[in-house]
Amino acid sequence: MGILSRASYVVRSKLNALLNRAEDPTETLDYSYERMRDELQQVKQGIADLTTQKKRLEIQKRRLEENVEKHNEQAREAVRQDREDLARRALEKKKQKMSQIEDIEGQIADLQSTQDDLVEKKNELQSRIEEFRTKKETMKARYEAAEASTRVSEAMSGVGDEMSDVSRALERAEERTDEMEARSAAMDELQESGAFEDALSDKDEIDRQLDAGRTSSEVDAELETLKAEMGESADEPADDDVETELDQLREEEDEESA
Repeated sequence: MGILSRASYVVRSKLNALLNRAEDPTETLDYSYERMRDELQQVKQGIADLTTQKKRLEIQKRRLEENVEKHNEQAREAVRQDREDLARRALEKKKQKMSQIEDIEGQIADLQSTQDDLVEKKNELQSRIEEFRTKKETMKARYEAAEASTRVSEAMSGVGDEMSDVSRALERAEERTDEMEARSAAMDELQESGAFEDALSDKDEIDRQLDAGRTSSEVDAELETLKAEMGESADEPADDDVETELDQLREEEDEESA
């Protein structure tokens, strides 16, 4: 695997790991749960706002009812004082206030109906959120257990990202080791063949052959000298030890010339 191929593989592995983390279902479940809780909070806030508005209308209604009672007393007092004009005006204001009270009661009834609907929806939503939370925690536990089991299996089988990196590192180390061993063996072979000595020497092939010839002549001359000294040409038989040494020298000469 070349450098560019290995780099591309590493980049793809890292991108896949990032995408897998981005698609973590446990995070998605938590996000959905938080969204539902936000919606529930908005519903509760809406109910609180409706309750506040209804309370304001109820306060306004009580004030109008007090005015109705006040105008009713004014009308009675005007009649006692024989002021029919004032009694009429008090009764007209009383009627206006009663009409306003009727409108407010209608608004209060509408708000109460809306509030009841929101409370019912709030209770239903809250029940669904609790159910979803239970399922979410169960699903998260299952996912985390499955993820842990997968990591263990990948580690044992060697197919995980880290084990794959380790395996590739071992393969590259083995390749480099084989290469260095082959190179070392080749260097030893060249050393034994004398290639390095030939490369470092200033002599050419003719010089080396002439040197070899001179060496052979010198050995032959020295051999003849030894033969003369040992009485090789005399008639007396040689000692067994001398014969043995001569035989060894002959064998060594034959081996060198072979």
